[in-house]
Amino acid sequence: MSEQTEVPQNAPTGFWQAATVDLAHCLRFYSRLPVPVLPYEQNAHALPDFPRLVRVLPIAGLVLGLLPAFALACAHFLALGPWLSAILAVAAATLTTGAFHEDGLADTADSFGGSTRERRLEIMRDSRIGSFGAAALFLTLLLRIAALANVTALAGWSTGVLALLITASLSRTAGLMPLVFLSPARADGAAYAVGQPSRGGFWLAAGLAGTIAVILGLIGHLPPSGIALMIALSGLTGWGFVRLAAKHLGGHTGDVAGAAQQMAEIAAMIGLLTALQP
Repeated sequence: MSEQTEVPQNAPTGFWQAATVDLAHCLRFYSRLPVPVLPYEQNAHALPDFPRLVRVLPIAGLVLGLLPAFALACAHFLALGPWLSAILAVAAATLTTGAFHEDGLADTADSFGGSTRERRLEIMRDSRIGSFGAAALFLTLLLRIAALANVTALAGWSTGVLALLITASLSRTAGLMPLVFLSPARADGAAYAVGQPSRGGFWLAAGLAGTIAVILGLIGHLPPSGIALMIALSGLTGWGFVRLAAKHLGGHTGDVAGAAQQMAEIAAMIGLLTALQP
């Protein structure tokens, strides 16, 4: 009699079940959303396995863009105007993630106050926000709000909704790049514990994020140049943070990934805005 591998009780048994488990883990890690435990899910609140989760991150980003997009749409129907609508959408995005990426941005900015690699890493561990971090948060929030408000004013609320969904997916994929192309800057941080995604897995995720951007862009009749700029600028921003982290820290940290996501979101939105200009 041949031996059979015993499947643990409640373990996912197929591709779609495994993918939905990975998506649930991704959403729990990246957000404060109350994601329920799936019937076939084991270790629902364990530390995420990033080499596995990479494949669904663009979809998780898309899901995380739904609440900000809904807030923008509701604000439009209440006739609140593009600027107040954009503020509410960015506030919804921040609440959805619990300022997860914003915290990484602030810590990364504060690290520029350190004169050595060791001092920079020490600063990034400090939960307090310094002058660099506060300035970075203020300026990036302004940039996100202004870019979205101008996109909405130029092309309408529906374009703003699609822009939020596309940038949510592209920017989180771009935020992976420091984790993929660099080794961890320290061996005792969260970025080290979750594992390093493979480059092959990243390129699959990048292809999926690009496909999402193209499909949503075509549905919304966005200019092809705008779609291309969103994809290109988010990727270039992610690569810029790879080079910055290599020079600044000699490796990556989770904070750098958060900073890369924030700046890639801004770059993608500005790219679309550029293409929308009359």
